Amino acid sequence: MQISVRMFAGLAEVMGASALTFDAHESPLTALRLKELLSVSYPEAAAQINVSMVAVNQEYAAEDTVITPGAEVALIPPVSGG
Repeated sequence: MQISVRMFAGLAEVMGASALTFDAHESPLTALRLKELLSVSYPEAAAQINVSMVAVNQEYAAEDTVITPGAEVALIPPVSGG
């Protein structure tokens, strides 16, 4: 299953892109498992991925949320502001 993942803030900077398409060969695929797979595939961004929240279809997702084909997925790292 191909997952389109949008990335924001520092994670997008580390990845050098605001979106990617990821081939996940697991079913079911949970939000937590997606983060684990992305961390292995992109070790330079693993620290940011691990602390990011996952949103599925524009709602924050629990770790056990199943990602279905065609779902809109986003990784949102913590941000600080003044």
